[in-house]
Amino acid sequence: MTGAREAVRRLLGAEPVQVASGVATLDDGRQVMAKRGAGPGANAAEAAGLRWLATGDVPVPEVYGHDETWLLMRYVPSAGPTPEAARAFGHGLAALHLRGAPAFGSPPPDGPADAWIGLTGMANVEEPDWPTFYAAHRIEPYLREATDSGLLDAAGSRVIGQVCERIEELAGPAEPPARLHGDAWSGNLHWASDGLWLIDPAAHGGHRETDLAMMRLFGAPLLDVILDAYADAADDAGAPLADGWRERTGLHQLFPLLVHTVLFGGGYASQAVAAARSALALA
Repeated sequence: MTGAREAVRRLLGAEPVQVASGVATLDDGRQVMAKRGAGPGANAAEAAGLRWLATGDVPVPEVYGHDETWLLMRYVPSAGPTPEAARAFGHGLAALHLRGAPAFGSPPPDGPADAWIGLTGMANVEEPDWPTFYAAHRIEPYLREATDSGLLDAAGSRVIGQVCERIEELAGPAEPPARLHGDAWSGNLHWASDGLWLIDPAAHGGHRETDLAMMRLFGAPLLDVILDAYADAADDAGAPLADGWRERTGLHQLFPLLVHTVLFGGGYASQAVAAARSALALA
Protein backbone atom coordinates (compact mmCIF):
# COMPACT_ATOMS: atom_id res chain seq x y z
CA MET A 1 0.00 0.00 0.00
CA THR A 2 2.63 2.51 -1.13
CA GLY A 3 -0.07 4.98 -2.13
CA ALA A 4 -1.69 4.87 1.30
CA ARG A 5 1.64 5.42 3.02
CA GLU A 6 2.37 8.44 0.84
CA ALA A 7 -1.14 9.81 1.44
CA VAL A 8 -0.64 9.65 5.20
CA ARG A 9 2.69 11.42 4.88
CA ARG A 10 1.24 14.12 2.62
CA LEU A 11 -2.09 14.75 4.34
CA LEU A 12 -1.17 14.16 7.98
CA GLY A 13 2.54 14.91 8.03
CA ALA A 14 3.06 11.60 9.83
CA GLU A 15 5.21 8.57 9.13
CA PRO A 16 3.28 5.29 9.36
CA VAL A 17 4.91 2.57 11.43
CA GLN A 18 3.01 -0.04 9.44
CA VAL A 19 0.52 -0.13 6.56
CA ALA A 20 -1.56 -3.25 5.91
CA SER A 21 -4.84 -3.68 4.02
CA GLY A 22 -5.33 0.07 3.83
CA VAL A 23 -4.86 0.62 7.58
CA ALA A 24 -1.90 2.77 8.62
CA THR A 25 -0.62 2.58 12.19
CA LEU A 26 1.02 5.81 13.33
CA ASP A 27 3.75 6.20 15.93
CA ASP A 28 1.25 7.76 18.35
CA GLY A 29 -0.87 4.59 18.23
CA ARG A 30 -3.64 5.91 16.01
CA GLN A 31 -4.87 3.67 13.25
CA VAL A 32 -5.93 5.40 10.04
CA MET A 33 -8.10 3.92 7.32
CA ALA A 34 -6.90 5.05 3.88
CA LYS A 35 -9.66 4.75 1.29
CA ARG A 36 -9.48 5.49 -2.43
CA GLY A 37 -12.27 7.66 -3.82
CA ALA A 38 -14.72 6.37 -6.40
CA GLY A 39 -14.26 9.38 -8.67
CA PRO A 40 -13.98 13.19 -8.84
CA GLY A 41 -15.43 14.83 -5.75
CA ALA A 42 -16.22 11.52 -4.03
CA ASN A 43 -13.83 12.05 -1.14
CA ALA A 44 -14.98 15.61 -0.56
CA ALA A 45 -18.60 14.42 -0.51
CA GLU A 46 -17.91 11.56 1.90
CA ALA A 47 -15.81 13.70 4.22
CA ALA A 48 -18.49 16.40 4.35
CA GLY A 49 -21.14 13.75 4.97
CA LEU A 50 -19.23 12.15 7.83
CA ARG A 51 -18.71 15.52 9.48
CA TRP A 52 -22.39 16.42 9.07
CA LEU A 53 -23.43 13.14 10.67
CA ALA A 54 -20.96 13.48 13.55
CA THR A 55 -23.51 14.87 15.99
CA GLY A 56 -22.90 12.34 18.76
CA ASP A 57 -26.22 10.60 18.12
CA VAL A 58 -24.59 7.63 16.39
CA PRO A 59 -20.86 6.97 16.04
CA VAL A 60 -19.18 7.87 12.75
CA PRO A 61 -15.45 7.79 11.96
CA GLU A 62 -13.46 10.98 12.43
CA VAL A 63 -12.11 12.42 9.18
CA TYR A 64 -8.38 13.19 9.30
CA GLY A 65 -7.89 14.50 5.78
CA HIS A 66 -8.60 13.95 2.10
CA ASP A 67 -7.64 14.85 -1.42
CA GLU A 68 -8.99 13.78 -4.81
CA THR A 69 -7.46 10.32 -4.47
CA TRP A 70 -7.45 9.44 -0.78
CA LEU A 71 -9.74 9.82 2.23
CA LEU A 72 -8.12 9.31 5.63
CA MET A 73 -10.29 8.56 8.64
CA ARG A 74 -10.25 6.76 11.95
CA TYR A 75 -10.01 2.99 11.64
CA VAL A 76 -12.66 1.20 13.69
CA PRO A 77 -12.06 -2.54 14.31
CA SER A 78 -15.13 -4.68 13.77
CA ALA A 79 -16.93 -6.77 16.39
CA GLY A 80 -20.07 -8.85 16.60
CA PRO A 81 -23.59 -7.39 16.79
CA THR A 82 -25.34 -7.07 20.15
CA PRO A 83 -28.93 -6.16 21.07
CA GLU A 84 -27.64 -3.30 23.23
CA ALA A 85 -25.77 -1.75 20.32
CA ALA A 86 -28.76 -2.25 18.02
CA ARG A 87 -31.12 -0.47 20.43
CA ALA A 88 -28.69 2.40 20.99
CA PHE A 89 -28.26 2.79 17.25
CA GLY A 90 -32.01 2.84 16.63
CA HIS A 91 -32.48 5.54 19.26
CA GLY A 92 -29.55 7.54 17.93
CA LEU A 93 -30.57 7.32 14.27
CA ALA A 94 -34.00 8.72 15.11
CA ALA A 95 -32.35 11.66 16.86
CA LEU A 96 -29.92 12.19 13.98
CA HIS A 97 -32.74 12.31 11.42
CA LEU A 98 -34.63 14.84 13.50
CA ARG A 99 -31.69 17.24 13.46
CA GLY A 100 -32.95 18.04 10.00
CA ALA A 101 -31.51 19.57 6.86
CA PRO A 102 -31.94 22.91 5.08
CA ALA A 103 -34.01 21.36 2.28
CA PHE A 104 -34.80 18.16 0.46
CA GLY A 105 -31.76 17.45 -1.67
CA SER A 106 -29.41 19.74 0.22
CA PRO A 107 -25.81 18.49 0.41
CA PRO A 108 -23.93 18.53 3.72
CA PRO A 109 -22.24 21.84 4.54
CA ASP A 110 -19.17 22.23 2.30
CA GLY A 111 -20.21 19.11 0.40
CA PRO A 112 -20.51 19.12 -3.40
CA ALA A 113 -23.87 19.02 -5.13
CA ASP A 114 -22.41 16.47 -7.54
CA ALA A 115 -21.91 13.67 -5.04
CA TRP A 116 -21.70 9.88 -5.17
CA ILE A 117 -23.58 6.79 -4.06
CA GLY A 118 -21.35 3.76 -4.25
CA LEU A 119 -19.61 3.79 -7.63
CA THR A 120 -21.92 6.19 -9.45
CA GLY A 121 -22.83 9.85 -9.35
CA MET A 122 -25.70 11.31 -7.35
CA ALA A 123 -26.98 14.88 -7.65
CA ASN A 124 -27.97 16.79 -4.53
CA VAL A 125 -30.34 19.46 -5.82
CA GLU A 126 -32.62 21.32 -3.44
CA GLU A 127 -36.37 21.11 -4.01
CA PRO A 128 -39.32 22.44 -2.00
CA ASP A 129 -40.81 19.03 -1.25
CA TRP A 130 -39.72 15.41 -1.08
CA PRO A 131 -41.89 13.98 -3.90
CA THR A 132 -40.45 16.49 -6.38
CA PHE A 133 -36.89 15.84 -5.23
CA TYR A 134 -37.21 12.05 -5.20
CA ALA A 135 -38.80 11.78 -8.64
CA ALA A 136 -36.58 14.32 -10.39
CA HIS A 137 -33.20 13.63 -8.82
CA ARG A 138 -33.35 10.05 -7.58
CA ILE A 139 -35.67 7.98 -9.78
CA GLU A 140 -35.72 9.64 -13.20
CA PRO A 141 -31.95 9.96 -13.93
CA TYR A 142 -31.32 6.27 -13.25
CA LEU A 143 -34.53 5.20 -14.96
CA ARG A 144 -33.35 6.96 -18.13
CA GLU A 145 -29.89 5.42 -17.91
CA ALA A 146 -31.22 1.92 -17.27
CA THR A 147 -33.70 2.22 -20.14
CA ASP A 148 -31.25 3.77 -22.61
CA SER A 149 -28.65 1.08 -21.90
CA GLY A 150 -31.18 -1.73 -22.43
CA LEU A 151 -31.02 -2.92 -18.83
CA LEU A 152 -34.72 -2.16 -18.34
CA ASP A 153 -37.35 -3.03 -20.92
CA ALA A 154 -40.14 -0.71 -22.06
CA ALA A 155 -42.80 -2.36 -19.90
CA GLY A 156 -40.71 -2.05 -16.76
CA SER A 157 -39.81 1.53 -17.61
CA ARG A 158 -43.50 2.41 -17.90
CA VAL A 159 -44.27 0.95 -14.48
CA ILE A 160 -41.50 2.96 -12.83
CA GLY A 161 -42.53 6.04 -14.77
CA GLN A 162 -46.01 5.73 -13.28
CA VAL A 163 -44.46 6.02 -9.82
CA CYS A 164 -42.98 9.39 -10.78
CA GLU A 165 -46.32 10.53 -12.23
CA ARG A 166 -48.17 9.58 -9.04
CA ILE A 167 -45.42 10.28 -6.52
CA GLU A 168 -47.40 12.87 -4.56
CA GLU A 169 -50.20 10.44 -3.73
CA LEU A 170 -47.75 7.61 -2.95
CA ALA A 171 -45.36 9.52 -0.69
CA GLY A 172 -47.47 9.57 2.47
CA PRO A 173 -47.86 12.57 4.79
CA ALA A 174 -45.45 15.44 4.29
CA GLU A 175 -42.47 15.60 6.63
CA PRO A 176 -39.67 18.13 7.13
CA PRO A 177 -36.31 17.23 5.57
CA ALA A 178 -34.28 14.79 7.65
CA ARG A 179 -30.52 14.51 8.00
CA LEU A 180 -29.89 11.26 6.11
CA HIS A 181 -26.97 8.89 5.82
CA GLY A 182 -28.37 8.13 2.37
CA ASP A 183 -26.82 4.69 1.76
CA ALA A 184 -27.61 2.82 4.96
CA TRP A 185 -27.52 -0.73 3.65
CA SER A 186 -26.08 -3.40 5.92
CA GLY A 187 -22.55 -3.05 4.51
CA ASN A 188 -22.44 0.53 5.75
CA LEU A 189 -23.59 -0.39 9.26
CA HIS A 190 -20.33 -1.23 11.00
CA TRP A 191 -20.54 -3.25 14.21
CA ALA A 192 -17.73 -2.44 16.64
CA SER A 193 -17.00 -3.15 20.29
CA ASP A 194 -18.39 0.24 21.32
CA GLY A 195 -21.56 0.22 19.22
CA LEU A 196 -22.95 0.29 15.71
CA TRP A 197 -21.25 2.86 13.48
CA LEU A 198 -22.35 4.55 10.25
CA ILE A 199 -19.75 4.54 7.48
CA ASP A 200 -19.60 5.43 3.76
CA PRO A 201 -22.46 7.95 3.65
CA ALA A 202 -24.22 9.46 0.66
CA ALA A 203 -25.55 12.14 3.00
CA HIS A 204 -28.21 14.66 2.03
CA GLY A 205 -31.47 16.19 3.18
CA GLY A 206 -34.22 13.68 2.52
CA HIS A 207 -37.03 11.57 3.93
CA ARG A 208 -36.21 9.55 7.03
CA GLU A 209 -38.10 6.52 5.67
CA THR A 210 -35.37 6.29 3.02
CA ASP A 211 -32.67 5.25 5.50
CA LEU A 212 -35.05 2.76 7.12
CA ALA A 213 -35.95 1.25 3.75
CA MET A 214 -32.29 1.00 2.77
CA MET A 215 -31.55 -0.99 5.93
CA ARG A 216 -34.31 -3.40 4.97
CA LEU A 217 -33.15 -3.80 1.36
CA PHE A 218 -30.52 -6.49 1.96
CA GLY A 219 -31.25 -7.20 5.61
CA ALA A 220 -29.03 -6.53 8.62
CA PRO A 221 -28.31 -8.23 11.94
CA LEU A 222 -30.88 -7.41 14.64
CA LEU A 223 -32.80 -5.21 12.21
CA ASP A 224 -36.10 -5.61 14.04
CA VAL A 225 -34.42 -4.44 17.25
CA ILE A 226 -33.04 -1.38 15.46
CA LEU A 227 -36.36 -0.46 13.85
CA ASP A 228 -38.38 -0.98 17.03
CA ALA A 229 -35.94 1.20 18.97
CA TYR A 230 -36.10 3.84 16.23
CA ALA A 231 -39.90 3.90 16.29
CA ASP A 232 -39.95 4.18 20.09
CA ALA A 233 -37.46 7.05 20.04
CA ALA A 234 -39.40 8.87 17.32
CA ASP A 235 -42.58 8.50 19.38
CA ASP A 236 -40.83 9.82 22.49
CA ALA A 237 -39.55 12.82 20.52
CA GLY A 238 -43.06 13.71 19.41
CA ALA A 239 -42.29 12.85 15.78
CA PRO A 240 -43.75 9.39 15.22
CA LEU A 241 -43.33 7.64 11.91
CA ALA A 242 -46.39 8.14 9.73
CA ASP A 243 -48.86 5.30 9.38
CA GLY A 244 -47.94 3.05 6.47
CA TRP A 245 -44.20 3.62 6.64
CA ARG A 246 -43.45 -0.09 6.38
CA GLU A 247 -45.73 -0.41 3.35
CA ARG A 248 -43.88 2.46 1.63
CA THR A 249 -40.58 0.57 1.82
CA GLY A 250 -40.71 -0.36 -1.89
CA LEU A 251 -41.07 3.29 -2.88
CA HIS A 252 -37.92 4.23 -0.99
CA GLN A 253 -36.03 1.16 -2.20
CA LEU A 254 -36.72 2.04 -5.83
CA PHE A 255 -33.80 4.46 -6.01
CA PRO A 256 -31.08 2.09 -4.73
CA LEU A 257 -32.47 -0.72 -6.87
CA LEU A 258 -32.21 1.47 -9.96
CA VAL A 259 -28.65 2.40 -8.97
CA HIS A 260 -27.83 -1.30 -8.68
CA THR A 261 -29.49 -1.92 -12.04
CA VAL A 262 -27.26 0.68 -13.69
CA LEU A 263 -24.11 -0.55 -11.95
CA PHE A 264 -24.60 -4.31 -11.96
CA GLY A 265 -27.54 -5.25 -14.19
CA GLY A 266 -28.63 -8.81 -13.50
CA GLY A 267 -31.84 -9.25 -11.56
CA TYR A 268 -31.88 -5.75 -10.10
CA ALA A 269 -34.09 -4.47 -12.93
CA SER A 270 -36.85 -6.92 -12.06
CA GLN A 271 -36.48 -6.05 -8.38
CA ALA A 272 -36.84 -2.35 -9.23
CA VAL A 273 -40.02 -3.03 -11.18
CA ALA A 274 -41.37 -5.13 -8.29
CA ALA A 275 -40.63 -2.27 -5.88
CA ALA A 276 -42.45 0.13 -8.21
CA ARG A 277 -45.46 -2.17 -8.37
CA SER A 278 -45.55 -2.38 -4.57
CA ALA A 279 -45.51 1.41 -4.38
CA LEU A 280 -48.32 1.75 -6.92
CA ALA A 281 -50.40 -0.74 -4.96
CA LEU A 282 -50.58 1.78 -2.11
CA ALA A 283 -52.73 4.19 -4.11
